[in-house]
Amino acid sequence: MRIKKLLIYICAFTLTVYNVSVSAGSDLEGNWGVGKNIGSTHAFGLKRRERRLDRKLKRLIKRYSLTGNPLKNRTTPVPDINSPIAQLGMELFFSKTLGGDEDSACVTCHHPALGGGDNLSLPIGVEADEPDWLGLGRTNAGVDHKISGSPIPRNAPTTFNIIAWDQFMFHDGRVESLDKTPGNNGVGVLGIRTPDSGAIDKADLSAGENLVQAQARFPVTSPEEMKGFEHSEYSNQATREMLADRLKKDEEWVGKFEIVFDDKTITEQKVSFAIGEYERSQVFIETPWKQYIEGDKDALSVSAKKGAVLFFQPLNKGGADCASCHSGDFFTDESFHNLAMPQIGSGKGDGEHGSKDFGRARETRKESDMFAFRTPSLINVEVTGPWSHAGAYTSLEAVIKHHLNTADAIENYDFDQLAQDDISHQGLMFVNTKEALDASSFDMKKRNLNDNKVEYLVDFLKSLTDPCTKDLACLNQWIPDPDPFDYNYPDWD
Repeated sequence: MRIKKLLIYICAFTLTVYNVSVSAGSDLEGNWGVGKNIGSTHAFGLKRRERRLDRKLKRLIKRYSLTGNPLKNRTTPVPDINSPIAQLGMELFFSKTLGGDEDSACVTCHHPALGGGDNLSLPIGVEADEPDWLGLGRTNAGVDHKISGSPIPRNAPTTFNIIAWDQFMFHDGRVESLDKTPGNNGVGVLGIRTPDSGAIDKADLSAGENLVQAQARFPVTSPEEMKGFEHSEYSNQATREMLADRLKKDEEWVGKFEIVFDDKTITEQKVSFAIGEYERSQVFIETPWKQYIEGDKDALSVSAKKGAVLFFQPLNKGGADCASCHSGDFFTDESFHNLAMPQIGSGKGDGEHGSKDFGRARETRKESDMFAFRTPSLINVEVTGPWSHAGAYTSLEAVIKHHLNTADAIENYDFDQLAQDDISHQGLMFVNTKEALDASSFDMKKRNLNDNKVEYLVDFLKSLTDPCTKDLACLNQWIPDPDPFDYNYPDWD
């Protein structure tokens, strides 16, 4: 009888080991029995392997000193969206009064319901066929227009969590904190450099109080974005003052500024500060990833946990080494890298045909910065596409595969993924992008990950999404009622 019980025990133990070892291979392989009838023994094995994933993640979280909170230990407080200054900023942000020809607004390219961007690869600012329509379907095909198609050469960065940037604004970093103090949003004794500075190491004395205010002063000076073409004789500063004078002539605006500033005087500095405070109030960081780090081990799916391990593990340990650039709780090193992302659209006037974009090198004039662009934050990346400096990719899977094998991704680039029909210079994409790929500044290493692992990474990236960014009822705090613009709300699922 004892021998019989012993044999039963040995058989059961062997079956357990077998189920655990062959059901999925390593912790990052296989489907873990998805779609099968899972017995209790097999389920126990899966749970044990998930605990191993949790232990791996715990070590990685400790190694990289992650808290899940991109705003932890920051010195600058987050403005309350219900505060008078943020409410005034929201009204200005949504007003075409700040457009030179009054046919565009800040929100034209940065609507909260569109991920803090416009859901377009390349934005359409002034001269839109329907100025009050945003996102997909916004066109510029008028025969009497100064410009047509998608004339803005770079993708619109999200305004979400803009308060967390400490060093640079814009894809090329042309608005730059000279202090770069962590947690300060650009505030410091050395000041902020802008395109108005005249030199890369010189502060712009009119930049404002932080990086966000400094950034907010420039879309109104861009002919393609907001300025238009009827005021070409105006300098940047003259354009801002012209718009402030326009507001001064409207008693309703004068009254609103007086309530907030206790002063009827309207200046371009007050305008940009109010807009900046509205943008800085757009904080969306309550993600499943944050919940997981704070102790809720069920906040992430098994697939997302596998993706997290891949994300943080270095290449020599079988990982994707994404954290080498997308580092910290804000998932960015705030630096610049040449990833040879497909160059679509009009470019910035660089190169033989003027259809290239030299990126950070346009500012520094350094060979090492050729075709390099700022590392984007990955918080809420699920809702902030299309992705890359020119919006060339419209799925996270495609972006990841570009990082895995850049040359192959460029050679097999699928133009059909572009939802806009009017993106120019597509025929020059290969030659323009190959120059970036062959440049000495190109710094991507090939990574060998199968489709399953790409899916795991996608699931992890989606765990960096604050649910509010996909909930219009939640986002309505940052949208005037009624919203003066129309758009197709994205189907995030």
